Amino acid sequence: MISTFSKKQLTVMNWWLPSSRYSRCDAIICDGAVRSGKTLCLSLSFVMWSMHCFNRRDFALCGKTVTSLVRNMVTPLLGHLKEMGVSCDFKVSRSILLIRYKGKENRYYLYGGKDEGSAALIQGVTLAGVLFDEAALMPRSFVQQALARCSVEGSKFWFNCNPQSPHHWFYKEWVRDPKKKNACYLHFTMKDNPTLSPAMLKRYSGLYSGLFYRRYIKGEWVQATGLVYPMFSRENNVIDYVPACTRYIISCDYGTVNPASFGLWGESGGSWVRIREFYYDSRLAGVQKTDDEYADDLETLAGGLPVEAVIIDPSAASFIQCVRRRGSLRAMPARNAVSDGIRTVSAALKNRRILIHKSCADCIREFSLYSWAESGQGGDVPVKENDHAMDDLRYFAAYVFGQEETGGGFFAVAAARSAQD
Repeated sequence: MISTFSKKQLTVMNWWLPSSRYSRCDAIICDGAVRSGKTLCLSLSFVMWSMHCFNRRDFALCGKTVTSLVRNMVTPLLGHLKEMGVSCDFKVSRSILLIRYKGKENRYYLYGGKDEGSAALIQGVTLAGVLFDEAALMPRSFVQQALARCSVEGSKFWFNCNPQSPHHWFYKEWVRDPKKKNACYLHFTMKDNPTLSPAMLKRYSGLYSGLFYRRYIKGEWVQATGLVYPMFSRENNVIDYVPACTRYIISCDYGTVNPASFGLWGESGGSWVRIREFYYDSRLAGVQKTDDEYADDLETLAGGLPVEAVIIDPSAASFIQCVRRRGSLRAMPARNAVSDGIRTVSAALKNRRILIHKSCADCIREFSLYSWAESGQGGDVPVKENDHAMDDLRYFAAYVFGQEETGGGFFAVAAARSAQD
């Protein structure tokens, strides 16, 4: 059981008590750095408040997906509640958590708010309170629908999130002016988590640079500008030799009118090297290639090496089937979450887990051109130019490093998720 809380964490734990200066607030907002200790203290406080103030009422716990919610918040929460002597019955198949304590019982429904259609999931229920884990990753329509369901007298709203763009709807409507929403606002840094040692603080700070350092380490709501991968450099990420490799993977961004980009990757000593590449621009060549011709190019790129998987742009369904029919290579659709993929690539570049052989000229060229689009409406979107090798790079990273991730997209090599976040 946690024995020490920081001053800010204690404020989160106690803000709803009559003795607190925030007790008349309708909501609490906790934002800031990753691993700063906001998630667990917020969820513990939410349960303590609901069990103290209500009996036989319904509440909502919301995440981007139910799976991420269970992994990041519910599982560690249950462990601590049971240590406190609280009875918990988690009905996984129904996504319902029943909590009993001192003769009281309340129900907590788990919801995923991943897209605009998610708002329909929460319609019809009457709630006494709602907690949003990673609120900035949810669409406004879902959050608004959940808030509208809180019609029980004394209901309150609970939010936590890591920063995104300063144009994000949640920042503009809630974070920028919390008094207008009658909300208690607390900004967290990693120093607000007493379980992190100086060594771990240094380790996390070394994970990111540029945009992601400012958002996830410093906890700032900043606009994405300039190059997407400013941490890439020839000195740090380009090598002039091909090391001995133990595993091989190919990543593919498929194109007919637009360029097609394939990269052959080999693992060596914990890093992955883009050994060679295939890049074909039909506009420059004046001839479009068929799926079978691209499959020939793919087999040539593999060169008889024991390639364990070919990770292909998920929209290229016909090309995936073409490769599968040949039977010589194992084709798989890529994960195409752009923001998560860029974050994963950024960390791997900074830590030299992604290296590029000097012969991969098109990939190296695109690093110097791949930039953020100017946007006044919130989302971080790269310019859809000079992005074909960058897309196949992202597919590769999502497949390889995605297998090493824990909650929130951090590499397991960095550290396991802290018990207090």
